[in-house]
This record gives sequence, C-alpha cells and structure tokens, in this order.
Amino acid sequence: MSVTDVEVPARPSPKPVRKPPRKPRPAPGAKKFSPLRVLGSTIVWLFTAGNILVLYWLLTASFKTPVEIFTKPFALPYQWFHVGKPFRNFIYAWNNAGFGDAVVTTVVLVGLATVVTVAVSAPCAYALTRLGVRGAGPMTNVVAIGMGVPFQTVIIPLFVVLSKVHLDNEYGLFVLYVALSIPFTVFLMTGFFRSLPDELEEAAALDGASPTRTFFSVMLPLTRGGMITALTLNAIGLWNETLLAIVFLKDQAHFTLSRALFTFYGAASYQSEYGGLIAGVAIVVLPMLVLYLVLARRIITGLTLGAGK
Repeated sequence: MSVTDVEVPARPSPKPVRKPPRKPRPAPGAKKFSPLRVLGSTIVWLFTAGNILVLYWLLTASFKTPVEIFTKPFALPYQWFHVGKPFRNFIYAWNNAGFGDAVVTTVVLVGLATVVTVAVSAPCAYALTRLGVRGAGPMTNVVAIGMGVPFQTVIIPLFVVLSKVHLDNEYGLFVLYVALSIPFTVFLMTGFFRSLPDELEEAAALDGASPTRTFFSVMLPLTRGGMITALTLNAIGLWNETLLAIVFLKDQAHFTLSRALFTFYGAASYQSEYGGLIAGVAIVVLPMLVLYLVLARRIITGLTLGAGK
C-alpha cells in the first residue's frame, strides 16, 4: 500500500465570521448628549433669565411711584399709559443727588485713568514678553499676584499716606485708580503680545528699526483689540467703584456717580423716594450696560485670544 493511497480527511470549512454592525455615524453638526452639558446650559440660562428679570424690574421701577414699586413690583408703570410726568423720578434724582457735576467728574476721572493705565501697561507687557528681559517670568508672576491682593486690606495705609501728602481728594483717587488697574491690564496685554509672531520683529530689525520704533509702529497697532478690551473692562470697573470714592472724596462738588448715589441713598430713603432712588441706580448702571452690550463681542474675542496664547 503506497502513501498516495492513504485517504486524507478533508478539513472542515471555516465558519464565516460575522462582523458587528457598524454604529451609525452622527450627522454633521450633531452634538452628543451629555447630562453635564445639559446641566451647565440650564444653569447659564437660569442665570441669564434672572439677570434679565432684574434689569426689567430696574427699568420699570424707575418710572413707578413708591406705592406701585411695593404693590405691583413686576407690572408695567401706570404713568406710561396716562398723561403725567413719566420722567419725574429721573428729574428728582438728577436734581437732588447732584448727578450733573458727578457725571462730569466721573467721565473725566474714569476716562483719564483708563487711558493712562493702558498707556503705562502696554510698554510694560511688551518688555516682559518680547525683549528677553532677565527675570521677565518671575516679574510677570509678581504682577499677576498683584491682582489677587484686595485693595480693602490696604485702604487704611493708603489713606494715611495720601493724607500726609495732601492727596486725599480726586487727584489721589486718580493715582489709586491707575495703580490698582495696572496689574490686571499688564497681565491681559501680555497674552496679546505673546500671540504675535516673532517674524514681525525680525523683519523690523532687518529694516533697521529700533525696539522702540518696532513697538510703536509694528507691535502696538496689532494689539488694538487687546487695548480696546483693556480700556472697556477698566472703564466698567472704575465707573462702578464706590469704596475708594467714599473714603477719599469729601467735597460734594467732586463726587463720582457712585459716591453721589451713596449719599443720595440716605436722603431718598428718609423721604421714602424709592422711585427716585431706583432711577438714580438706573442712571449709574445703564451707561456701562450699553457700553458692554455694544462691545461685548470684541471683549469676549479679546479675552479668548489673550488667554489662549
């Protein structure tokens, strides 16, 4: 019997492998369901709705009588639909709170302080980020730490020092506004200068430009968005500042709006002129609210660019 005559058993055919069904691909632009995202969106929308409700109450209450404010807090003002003096509360607040002089003082003080702050902070941020200064990193951290020091903890030493040099007035308040705003502005501007490519400085150096000319002619114009963001945020913060104004301003002719409103609060509460008091709050709040709404997109874009780079 030869080897070729031996029958070799046939191999069993392999079983077909079944592939698991493919999961359907999500449609373009479709977002995966996330309970955390839903919770976050709900909190944001509730917070937004609460702020809109407060703004609605502020605007409507500034046109109401004191009786309406307490009996119909969320109804529309009665005077809107009848002949009368719908702006009576605003006129009362303007005449009795001294808002005329306070508006001029606030606009001049806040405007100069914000401009000087950005004018000082921009070169500092450029030097810390682009000139290769030794110890620039630690110095930047020190500036950032300055943002975390609450000025309430140093207000008494500041008052004592400024009183000795006769700056316990609007001029001393201007110095404090600039000094307290510089840490945040420098920290903000460093993000914008870091986002600029190095090739710009190299090209300027090849053309014979000095670092000073490079800063003013090339780098500074490119950070226009950052400067607008810094100007707007500082203006909003200083416009609403109250504690320093209470401590350092004594002459009523030089009160800021927030300081004048603080003084007006006592008189209006004593006379039960709550409509005039709320109108005064609206006069102080609405200008900065309008400014923020107009520049909101630019501010958010600027903060995102500065933080992301």
